[in-house]
Amino acid sequence: MATYTDLPTLLADYLYPQRVQVDVKGSAIEGGRNTSGRSQSIELSGGGLLTASYEDCKINWPMQYEYINWLGARLNGSFRFINVPIITDFYGPFPIVHGKPFVGVNGIPHFDETMHSDDMGYDLAQVYGTISASASLNSGTISIAMSNLSRELRYSDWFSIYHPVKGWRAYRYWKVISKTDVDEPVYSLAISPPLREAVTTGTHVEFTRPRFAAKFPSDFTLPSVSESFYAIQQSIQFEEAF
Repeated sequence: MATYTDLPTLLADYLYPQRVQVDVKGSAIEGGRNTSGRSQSIELSGGGLLTASYEDCKINWPMQYEYINWLGARLNGSFRFINVPIITDFYGPFPIVHGKPFVGVNGIPHFDETMHSDDMGYDLAQVYGTISASASLNSGTISIAMSNLSRELRYSDWFSIYHPVKGWRAYRYWKVISKTDVDEPVYSLAISPPLREAVTTGTHVEFTRPRFAAKFPSDFTLPSVSESFYAIQQSIQFEEAF
């Protein structure tokens, strides 16, 4: 049985992608034509498959080459997984500090001022949510109590939930059904894709760099490439892990 928890997370900033595309594909099938001759679509209950591409990553330094080589070694063949971040820093519901979005604080030490063994500290998200009502597998609506919003949830935002079995999974809302009028409002949201696993009251909802468990598509591999002047660009494709 595949394991989707305790996965490493792709070092998005380290790869310097020039463009990141995220999409949900295959969420419906064509269901014939109506009396007007127009094709009709039928939504799939499980939703589509989340995909992402990190395009034209700037690979210049020896450790970047090592990292690309590790990604290929781990993920080629499409049977191992990694958490892939969705870069929402610029347009997420984060406060603006000195003209830039303030996503969160990182590098926080232990209580005794020491760091982890890899010299990294804890991260503290600035904006986050908490599930306020349990929801079942494949549910298309959820209720989230939000904290520290700089703006209302309105059109759509990405967020992610760490599930006990499915690990990190990313979602976005396509409709705000309702909102309570309090300091930390509770939103009822229609989401896509639907929940990959049931959630319980109190589950953390992450808005900072939402991520999802992913693998390489079966027809994609990441080769080790060397070129003159040791500067290359490589694009990397991912699809949601199942």
